[in-house]
Amino acid sequence: MKKDEIPQDPGALGRIAKEVSYVVDENGNYTTGLSTGWEIKMKALDVAWNDVEKRITEAKQKVLNGEASPLLYYMELKLMDIEIVSGYTGFWKWQVKKHLKPEVFKKLSDSKLNKYARVFEITVAELQQIS
Repeated sequence: MKKDEIPQDPGALGRIAKEVSYVVDENGNYTTGLSTGWEIKMKALDVAWNDVEKRITEAKQKVLNGEASPLLYYMELKLMDIEIVSGYTGFWKWQVKKHLKPEVFKKLSDSKLNKYARVFEITVAELQQIS
C-alpha cells in the first residue's frame, strides 16, 4: 500500500490513538504511516466482540441454571481461560477445571475464593453471587 492510500476511516480508537501501518513512500522505500482506522477492520472487531458478548451471556445462563460455577462467568467476562486463571492463582489447571463445577465451587475455602476474587478484581461476595 502506498503512503497516500492509508485508510483514514473512523475507527474504534480513532479519537484516542492512531495505528501504525507499513507502507511504500513515493520513492518505493518502506516506511510507516498513521491511520485513524479502517472500516473493514472495525467490522471484523465488531464480529469478534459480538462473539465475546454471546459467550458471556451463555456463561451467565449456565451459572444461573446451576450447570457451572461463577468462575465460568468471570473467566468469560475477563477474557481468561483455564490456563491464564491457573497462572494467576497458582492452582493447577485440573483444579481450576474442577472448581468450575457448582458443587465443588460451593465447598471452596475462603483462601481459595480470595485468590479467585483478586484475579477477577471483585469481592468474594460478588464472586459467589451472580445476578
